[in-house]
Amino acid sequence: MAEPSRKISSVDPVWEQIQHEAQQAVKDEPLIGGFVHACILHHKSIEKALSYRIAAKLASNEMSMMVVREIVDEAIAEDPGLVEAARADLVAIYERDPACHRLVQPILYFKGYQAVQAYRVGHHLWKKGKRDLAYFVQMRVSEIFGVDIHPAARIGKGIMIDHAHSIVIGETAVVGDNVSMLHSVTLGGTGKEEEDRHPKIADGVLIGAGAKVLGNIKVGHCSRIAAGSVVLEEVPPCKTVAGIPAKIVGEAGCDQPSVLMDHMFGPKIA
Repeated sequence: MAEPSRKISSVDPVWEQIQHEAQQAVKDEPLIGGFVHACILHHKSIEKALSYRIAAKLASNEMSMMVVREIVDEAIAEDPGLVEAARADLVAIYERDPACHRLVQPILYFKGYQAVQAYRVGHHLWKKGKRDLAYFVQMRVSEIFGVDIHPAARIGKGIMIDHAHSIVIGETAVVGDNVSMLHSVTLGGTGKEEEDRHPKIADGVLIGAGAKVLGNIKVGHCSRIAAGSVVLEEVPPCKTVAGIPAKIVGEAGCDQPSVLMDHMFGPKIA
């Protein structure tokens, strides 16, 4: 009798592709075999691989990897949306980052991806009222990755943070879906006020390297913020802003700037 085919619900093409790429990586470079097996090939699902990777990064002398992994496993069990977002972030990086050629790369090597997934666990803990655990996650993400995201900040899916050095996202900041940003971006406040004081970034926004967006202002969907800009006023949808302070310098240039990653503005030169 033929073996029953697997149920469609049990098929995970993303995880199967990650495993295939991991196996090929070990074949190509046997010296990293132990590392790749520990992070990918020893696990039965992307959930378990993410749990291991986050725990391995956040563990310290103060909190063992075993304890951190229990915290992450519990968070994922309570909120499957964490893995849904992790998958969306993974695909976003694969599609937008020209340096990413395999789905396995962000899980193994990219600190922007790893930091955001750890932040998501911290945000879950914050929503559950486990504030000290959430602060612990924030502290370790900052120490290990150089990415400081307050656990109360709200961040959507399909996020790409390229290079991810010196990223700061404040407590009341909101980041929509399919947002891309580069290193040294700050979504910060402008003083010591304690109320809603951080930027609201809509879907599809592209934020260039070193840009600072300060205060409780809105950045409209599918807009672009040029590298090095300081944004102090609201940005309408589908516009490009640049300068210190940032001013509108033109249209966004395309329908999906965060996907195309086009930072150029002004007349195109043939």
